[in-house]
Amino acid sequence: MATVTCTKSTPIPRQSLSAAVTERLRDKILSGELREGEQLRQDAIAAEFQISRIPVREALSHLAAEGLITIVANRGAVVSALSPDEIMQMFETRAVLECYMLRCAIPNMKEEDFQSAEDILGHYEESLEKDSEVKSWGQWNWSFHSALYAPANRPVMLSFLKTLNINCDRYTRLHLVFTRDLHRAGKAHRDLLDACKTKNPGIAAVELWKHITEAGEYLKEFITRHREQHP
Repeated sequence: MATVTCTKSTPIPRQSLSAAVTERLRDKILSGELREGEQLRQDAIAAEFQISRIPVREALSHLAAEGLITIVANRGAVVSALSPDEIMQMFETRAVLECYMLRCAIPNMKEEDFQSAEDILGHYEESLEKDSEVKSWGQWNWSFHSALYAPANRPVMLSFLKTLNINCDRYTRLHLVFTRDLHRAGKAHRDLLDACKTKNPGIAAVELWKHITEAGEYLKEFITRHREQHP
């Protein structure tokens, strides 16, 4: 008679558990089940999922990096405000100002400027492959864009644009979280850099406008759709 040998099941890695909690909480936030300003208590979430607080803490840290929650003093984790219309307006404002900056920069661009942007883009694309670097995605995005605008020699406007990009950072990262597997981010930035290399301000500005506004439209529709599906 054959003997059946029972092999011990491999436990689920803590990282996988953390990722699962992140996905569940992200869906609750985007669907509107967890409302803007609502406090997220680690002990309550741990009890709901019947797990320890460690993977919950890791999940909240990841969601904070994506911009979906904010860590507030004396309150802990709180769901961030995500208004689809306001997000679109912020991206439209970026598009108007950044296209103007790029038009001013193109005539002054030299080979070293293109090489600098190329090097930054390479590091940016490497970063997108690593979940552990999600917090740096928005920063890499600005580094690439600002490298293209620097030749405009307009430091005051560049400083203002940096502040605007910081305000958009969480939405930029959120967009990258949901589109990076489609390789849209890398292709969009490559297309933008190629357009700049034509040294034609009109061509470059059109590509930049498309790049920024499409990201805003994607986020607006994505969040609106999730909330309609989970009223």
